[in-house]
Amino acid sequence: MVETIQPARALQGSIRLPGDKSISHRYGMLASLAEGDSKIYNYSQGADCQSTLACMRGLGVKIETNGVETIIHGVGLDGLKAPEGMLDAGNSGSTIRMLSGILAAQAFTTRITGDESLSRRPMGRIITPLAEMGARIEARDGKYPPLTIHGSPLHAIDYHLPVASAQVKSCVLFAGLFCDGVTTVHEPVITRDHSEIALRQFGAEVESVKGAISIHGRPALRARELAVPGDLSSSAFFLVAALLVPGSRIAIQGVGLNPTRSALMDFLAAGGAPLRVLNIGESCGELVGDILIEHAPWRGGILEKSATAALIDEIPVLAVLGASSRDGLIVRDAAELRIKETDRIATVAENLRRMGVSITVRDDGFEVPGNQKFHAADLDSFTDHRIAMAFSVAALAAGGPSRIHNADAASVSFPEFYNMLRSLSE
Repeated sequence: MVETIQPARALQGSIRLPGDKSISHRYGMLASLAEGDSKIYNYSQGADCQSTLACMRGLGVKIETNGVETIIHGVGLDGLKAPEGMLDAGNSGSTIRMLSGILAAQAFTTRITGDESLSRRPMGRIITPLAEMGARIEARDGKYPPLTIHGSPLHAIDYHLPVASAQVKSCVLFAGLFCDGVTTVHEPVITRDHSEIALRQFGAEVESVKGAISIHGRPALRARELAVPGDLSSSAFFLVAALLVPGSRIAIQGVGLNPTRSALMDFLAAGGAPLRVLNIGESCGELVGDILIEHAPWRGGILEKSATAALIDEIPVLAVLGASSRDGLIVRDAAELRIKETDRIATVAENLRRMGVSITVRDDGFEVPGNQKFHAADLDSFTDHRIAMAFSVAALAAGGPSRIHNADAASVSFPEFYNMLRSLSE
């Protein structure tokens, strides 16, 4: 699919984003393990989160959707069934990593794979702790999907994450659901805590003290009625678009404002973005509110160390913003970008250069000088959803129409993206 993006005179309007992907994944898995029927409103329709539901269906869970709500008929902690064939996580690293913790504790063997991109993403970070808990996992070349997970009784562990990762933390905590005793995960840096919140919502006993998260095994998970807030990560594209295009004013309603995800707004505000947060409330343990942003010159900034880790998914669109900023953007300590859906350092650099933007690439990051102009170009998502959306935003500030090849990659996380972008440009 090729999407043509016209330059925007201004972006104006109010939008409500689809459900948060991180929360949707977790609700889908935990509702399946609960006793009773859970109703989930605003569950993400993105392909990644639908892959999670497809995997749960493959494990014997009945799931209904009607466009407004997703009804999951939970089978209880011990009710999953051996799948008839291989489970397919599609492009979703969240699905394969977090679900592996659940599969490791089952009384059957499961094979789980993904698409070509996911099959290149290493899984050693989950294999190591799960093996320590008693699981036996086979992987291609010892670390790549497909995975063959031989379920077995697991035992609780006290595990120190070598690298901060909410997905790996969640994998171990989900495995800990099935253990006698208490499983504890120690984080080197605090990561998003959606799993801890969701586990508590479903009735698990979870404690968090100074970077140590503990879960008590064998809880009776209870079905819930839950609403997924708008996806804060998806808001990054619209926040950057407003800062890029003069005269813009965008209100984003009902967004999740989890404090462990505040790095995006903190970083933008530090560079001069005029952000306002309104109507703050709480829904199912998560902070929710509205974000109002207007166009203003952005100064630029430096991302390194823990700040890089916190914003790893937003770096492609921040690179676009950096090119138009006063001082540019420097990114360090971002080697993780090399093993995302694409090598995002390489794909960001390729598309920026196609638009006439200068960038200096390093092994673990890059530097984009400021005060640059975007030229219309033929661009490519390289089948990466965040690259597709980041450069659609860049195209809004180009001198003429640009074309995004493989634009349908955006549907992995945000199938409504292009319609929503056009609604603000009209």
